[in-house]
Amino acid sequence: MGASLTEVGSKLAGLMFIWGTIQQLFPYSLRKRIESLWHRVENYFYPYVQITIEEFSNGKINEIYSQVSTYLGSKSVNKDAKFLKVEKSKNSKSFSVSLDEGEEITDEFQGAKLWWRSYMEKLEDNSTGRRPNNSLPMEKKSYTITFNRRHSELVTGKYLKHVMEEGKAIQFQNRKQKIYSNNCSEDWYWYGKGMWRDINFEHPATFDTLAMDPKKKGEIINDLIAFSKGKDYYSKVGKAWKRGYLLYGPPGTGKSTMIAAIANFLNYDIYDLELTSVKDNSGLKKLLMETTSKSIIVIEDIDCSIDLTGKRKKKKKKEKETTSEDQEEDSDSSAEKESENKETGKLTLSGLLNFIDGIWSACGQERIIIFTTNHKDKLDPALIRRGRMDMHIEMSYCRYEAFKVLAKNYLDLETHPLFQQIQGLLEEVNVSPCDVAEHLMLKNASGGPQICLDNLIQALKEAKKKANKDSKEAKGEAKQKSKKINKFSTKLISNFSSLQKLWK
Repeated sequence: MGASLTEVGSKLAGLMFIWGTIQQLFPYSLRKRIESLWHRVENYFYPYVQITIEEFSNGKINEIYSQVSTYLGSKSVNKDAKFLKVEKSKNSKSFSVSLDEGEEITDEFQGAKLWWRSYMEKLEDNSTGRRPNNSLPMEKKSYTITFNRRHSELVTGKYLKHVMEEGKAIQFQNRKQKIYSNNCSEDWYWYGKGMWRDINFEHPATFDTLAMDPKKKGEIINDLIAFSKGKDYYSKVGKAWKRGYLLYGPPGTGKSTMIAAIANFLNYDIYDLELTSVKDNSGLKKLLMETTSKSIIVIEDIDCSIDLTGKRKKKKKKEKETTSEDQEEDSDSSAEKESENKETGKLTLSGLLNFIDGIWSACGQERIIIFTTNHKDKLDPALIRRGRMDMHIEMSYCRYEAFKVLAKNYLDLETHPLFQQIQGLLEEVNVSPCDVAEHLMLKNASGGPQICLDNLIQALKEAKKKANKDSKEAKGEAKQKSKKINKFSTKLISNFSSLQKLWK
């Protein structure tokens, strides 16, 4: 064994001596040709290919690097890597794991074996552009992937795309959700802060805690799942990847809580759009362009935000006077758009319709648009037709199934002897879930479930009594009106008979 090592060492020493002689005796151009020939021979026998992914490219952050780092961090937990780094960014709700310098892990994809390695190099200049005004040494980070050359097409065609998508998905799940509000000041954009301002979204609502009929809740969840997985389907049918929901019902029935539950279920950001702060159609379009994909655009109380129906009603009334009754005008026809766009500097129904499902609405993917209203009948039919508001969700008064959810949430009760009495009262009284929740909330340490349920029963009985009283008063008023009408009709007939006698 020792003799063989000595023989190998002597041969290597001989090769080094020959190469040193070549460098001394041969001219530079000839040396370069010899080096080129040597690399060709080496590449011919060396079966592997190496790809480098650097943190910065042309002075800018390389997005692929961060996605690769996230992907490898998720893989390294289950691999045999021994040296890892843990970091947490301001916009992340959990820490991220990545490979430490010089660490290597293996990965497999469709039968191909790949080796990933992390590198870090200290730089003494500012060539990367990362810190143009900093003279201190900087770090040049990169990842290299090594694989057999026969898998080159698989790696460049599918594997790298797979790594980027997986890394991006993990980053999306780990990021902090945001809720955005459009700014009321016209100067905000010019200060470099954009047209939206945001804070962290930390609403705890989920579908498990949402007081609603389980069957209706299941339908909504299934629809959301189908939408979130429908990228290929929407592309196939030629539609923008978006979905519209109309939430309507009396105040206090959980419309805002439903929005929070949807956002938490899909892990989407929320853009709370205040229409009264939008100057015109152009401003609405700019707001849309600054929203991101995987987000929910919300317009609450749309019937109160801005008058979008008055002009249409006047226009229809005028047309009925000049055209036959069988002529109908489509809500978003070109004639209407032309009429509305004549008034510059205003937000119009046409502009809002284009915002929902016009060409500009497809400037991002995987978006949900939600309208809320207490009075569905006040909305223009063009605004809530299918294709714009695809699913109409009625948020109704609290019934027994919704009460059981609230009892579980607030009192940790799944059954109680008083539930049957409460069920009967809820079928006779219209009360909002927020009112029921207020009576179920434990307001002091001495209060228990029994006291809360008794208070709720008492409140329901009082509401029933008031409803019966209001019903009797309404019937009495109706009866009085009926008597007056009958009396007036009798008098009118009597006067008409007198006139007939005088005429004769």
